[in-house]
Parts: sequence; structure tokens; C-alpha cells
Amino acid sequence: MMDLSTTYMGLKLKNPLVPSASPLARDISSIKLMEDVGASAVVLESLFEEQIIHEKFEMDHFLSQGTDSFAESLSYFPENEMYTFGPDEYLEHIRKTKEAVKIPIIASLNGVSTGGWTAYARNMQDAGADALELNTYYLATDPAKNSQAIEDNYIEILKAVKSAVTIPVAMKLSPYFTAMAYMARRFDEVGADGLVLFNRFYQPDIDLENLEVVPNVVLSTSESMRLPLRWVAILYGRIKANMAATTGVHTANDVLKMVMAGADVTQLCAVLFQHGIGKISQIIDDMKQWMEDHEYESIKQMKGSMSHKSVAEPAAFERANYMRVLKSYI
Repeated sequence: MMDLSTTYMGLKLKNPLVPSASPLARDISSIKLMEDVGASAVVLESLFEEQIIHEKFEMDHFLSQGTDSFAESLSYFPENEMYTFGPDEYLEHIRKTKEAVKIPIIASLNGVSTGGWTAYARNMQDAGADALELNTYYLATDPAKNSQAIEDNYIEILKAVKSAVTIPVAMKLSPYFTAMAYMARRFDEVGADGLVLFNRFYQPDIDLENLEVVPNVVLSTSESMRLPLRWVAILYGRIKANMAATTGVHTANDVLKMVMAGADVTQLCAVLFQHGIGKISQIIDDMKQWMEDHEYESIKQMKGSMSHKSVAEPAAFERANYMRVLKSYI
């Protein structure tokens, strides 16, 4: 019997496929379908800090300056539907979802400050969330604020949330830290149960006809997985936190590669928008077929087998391979 099970933040999951935070988790019927076709857990659509904190100044600031910096960009939705749920509705959505499905439900908080909003994590826990994902991204536009201050802010947010809840907490990170391995260790030291690598931000574009800055949603492809693949492989075995690989996971091969690099789970989004939620069952079937063809009996057997510390040539994940790639085009 082939064993696809894995463990993520203490949650026993039947396979590594977890739909990531997106509007697809807005409806309970969609979440039930995710469960029916094989998803092992679901990350709910994020609740934004701005939805909890109502001060007009902060709301105006983030709507005008930070809109396109979030992974689940606010401008992804029409203005009159900017927020699907208010804070109370979000908690009720957690409760109803927990009643409707058996798989773990991971709530998601999206914010950038260490204000009182972090205490709202406790409300999510009380509503029944099995774990919490902090979707934290700070767009560093202030030239007077250095990288140390920004990194410390991330750490303080994690500390504040960890002090408020007892359920597992994952940090969903951007790839833009100067010293990613060092930051991963810092998150590890203050108790992160998981790291989600990496957040994918929808960048603005310019409309040349109307001379306007406009949001531009470009979904990922399998090629997008190279960045998280590298860092999952480098961090495997060096931190205690579990790792979720996200961005560019579209096929069974993508999932298998991420697991071999060291991921405990893989998060899916773009592929479900493009091909429907039912794509999950095909990915599972394709994984099983590949594992059977290559005589693998379990996910555990392959996890980390192609990580930085396991491969014969670790430099393949580092700078040395850069020169080799360049020469291949000469």
C-alpha cells in the first residue's frame, strides 16, 4: 500500500497537497470539493489587518500605498467587493467550515504591524482553526528604515501571535530577505512551527493609453517553482520548522521535486484557478503512478533525498552552478 501521508506542524495529513490561501476557499462548497478530490488540508482566504483595524488613517495609507504588495492583492477584487469577510464573518466561516469538513483548516492573517490585530489570532483559534498562517509582507518604501528594523518587525509579529495562541503557527515569507538562511533560523528560534516558501506578489503595471497604474495578475507556471525549490533544499535539515513549498506547484512532478528537496507539504493555487479543483485528484494519481514506476513506497522515503545536504554535489544549489549554466549557452 503506497503511503502518501506527511506531517506538517504536527498535523497528520494524508498527502502533501494543500490548497493555499485564495478566493477558492471563500465558499464552503468549494472547500468540501477540495476535500472530496483529495486535498489533505486547506488554507483559508486571508483576513487582512486592515479589516480588523478601522482607523481611517491606516486604511487610507494601505489602500493608497500598499495595495499591490500583498500576495492576495486587494486590487485582485473589484473595489466594492474588496473584503469578502469582515472579522466576525471570518470567524463564522471558520466555524462553518470545520463543521462541514474533516480535513484540517488553516486560518490566514495578512498584516504588517505588531498592533493589537495579532491578538485576533486567538479568536481564530477559538473558532476552531487547526493552525494559523501569518501572511506577512512589508513593502520597504521608506529609505530611512533599514533592513534590521524590518526583519525585527517580522520577528516581533511572530512572537506576539505565538504568545496569543497554542495552535501551530506558520510564517509565509517573501524571498527578498538579504540573508534567507539567517532569517529562517531566527524564525525557528522564536518558535515558528512552519515556514511557507514563498509568497508571490502581484506587481503593478502601467496602462500606456490611460496613463494609470493598474494591477496585473499573472498566474505562476511550473518554472516559478525554481526559487522555492532551491531554498527548501538549502534549509532542509537546518531548521526545526516544517516547510511548505508554494509558487509554481502545478503537476505531480512539481510536488515530487519539492518533497525530494525537503518540503513537508506543497501548496496549490494557480493550477486550481486554471484547471479547476478536480485537478488535485489527477495530481495524486500521477504521483502514485510515478512512485510505483520508480519503486517508492512512501513520501517519507523520498523526503529530503535531493536536498542540499543529501545530494552528491551541493554546489548545484549554489553559486558554482551559475557559471556552468552560463557556459552551457556559449
